[in-house]
Amino acid sequence: MRLAAAAFSTGRSPGHTLASEIGGGSGGDALSATARSFLDGQVLIAMPWMSDERFSRTLIYLCAHSSDGAMGIVLNQLVSHVSFPELLVQLDVIPASQQIRLPSPARAMRVHRGGPVETGRGFVLHSADFYIENSTLPIDDGVCLTATLEILKAIAEGRGPAHALLALGYAGWAPGQLESEIQHNGWLTVPADDELLFGFDLEHKYDRAFQKLGVHPGWLSSDVGHA
Repeated sequence: MRLAAAAFSTGRSPGHTLASEIGGGSGGDALSATARSFLDGQVLIAMPWMSDERFSRTLIYLCAHSSDGAMGIVLNQLVSHVSFPELLVQLDVIPASQQIRLPSPARAMRVHRGGPVETGRGFVLHSADFYIENSTLPIDDGVCLTATLEILKAIAEGRGPAHALLALGYAGWAPGQLESEIQHNGWLTVPADDELLFGFDLEHKYDRAFQKLGVHPGWLSSDVGHA
């Protein structure tokens, strides 16, 4: 599957793009009392009985959450149809002959399945040691999101962020939808950490997230929280 070059923006700010897609603000407005309860920067854990197979045993980092909706990146699923070097070639970031000369961080990069929405679009979740003016969106302490080709070029040249996760697509929720799913025991939340966000051991991330909460998935009941 060949990705269109438009999968990554050449300069639009993800802060503008994501906010406009879910109806959120620019990020510069003062937070209201209600907004302080939003879950930006938290990790969603799909409950063991999740009925939507697309999200079975998934962890999702919430990049944006407001009264107008939510957007996040799945942390523990990979795509199978393209590698990172192949993606760089498809997007004309590097010529095909340069794939074998990529620095080791670029060769180690994997392409994640970020979610079922706009699977041809790319996003890089990364540490805050890398920043592109008017293109990088700070999400939480130490974590940013960039969706421009410049970050791919930087990674390919060995000057990218210390930690990065490349994802195609994202998970999105309409206004009030995520809150309803949480209320009906579809998700738990846990604070993000580097291992959950950027760790390579995808197979055990899900169980590790539960361990961080001090619970085992088998202890949970789908009736928890209902009268």
